[in-house]
Amino acid sequence: MVVQLKEYDSAEELAENLDKQIGDAKSILGEYLRRLDEIRALAEKSKKIREVVLKLAGKKVTTDTLGEISVGTLNIIPDANPFHELTAIEQVVRSFQERLLVLQKAREALKWLDQLGDTEGLRYLVVEDDGVPERILFKIY
Repeated sequence: MVVQLKEYDSAEELAENLDKQIGDAKSILGEYLRRLDEIRALAEKSKKIREVVLKLAGKKVTTDTLGEISVGTLNIIPDANPFHELTAIEQVVRSFQERLLVLQKAREALKWLDQLGDTEGLRYLVVEDDGVPERILFKIY
């Protein structure tokens, strides 16, 4: 998470920024959900084929780390299959869903700013954590 201090000239500018972030998050989430549907079907086919082959070979189906190698804090999968991709996309989708929810809650919490009306001579110093407003300082200039 990155904490930043941003300055806005108006409540509308702050709201527009949040609305843009919400729109961007929805768009990206939609793309990942489409990919998730595609890879989920492929992963299921791959799973069925693997189960049939293992059954014919008389082997048990095991769920190990599937060839994952840890290098420091990084996990590397040298021979990724559809299950690896499915897991990765699911993780990204959950992250974007959480981000979208946080952004929408922040936008809802800022609805009262819309009622301020003309705020000439007032600037908004906003402490943002990963783009989400956490604190607003009214600054008179």
